[in-house]
Amino acid sequence: MNKTESLPKWATLDRKTALIQLFLSSAGFCVYGHKKCLIPEHHYHLYIEFLISDWKQLDREQSRADWEAERKALHNLGEQSYPVLGRFNAISKDIYASNQPLYYLDGQAVSGLTLKPFVKVRLASTYVRLFVDLGEALRQVSKNRRRKAIRYGKPFPREAEVIIRRKVFEAVKDYIAH
Repeated sequence: MNKTESLPKWATLDRKTALIQLFLSSAGFCVYGHKKCLIPEHHYHLYIEFLISDWKQLDREQSRADWEAERKALHNLGEQSYPVLGRFNAISKDIYASNQPLYYLDGQAVSGLTLKPFVKVRLASTYVRLFVDLGEALRQVSKNRRRKAIRYGKPFPREAEVIIRRKVFEAVKDYIAH
């Protein structure tokens, strides 16, 4: 029965070539070329043991780094993430704040008291919610279009969207100023 031995993982072609070159240059004695060297660490057999242990350590570190990169790639959503805990320094706080929108539109509805449309707005980086009365801003949109937008979330026409965003921006700006 013929048994084939597998080589260890550290024994790559380049490393085996380096060991052979080292043996040929040292002739199996001192790897630094000293005549009658008395330092045991310079002798070929001890030197290659240390060299191989270093290669094994490098391989372990490389496989750990590869595993870590693969794990991050598998679980990464591709979204930009910001630190949840901790403190920002002054520059990163300014960059983060400049990339944030002033507000988020949470929803739109018709007031049960005034029977006029309004928009619910959440201010960025706060828990504050504003209810912005749109008043007569949607008068140019048909009743059917308004109902579909409020009930089913269908978009308003472009002109109406611009008017809504302008009113919301003015309300948010007024809230922040006071």
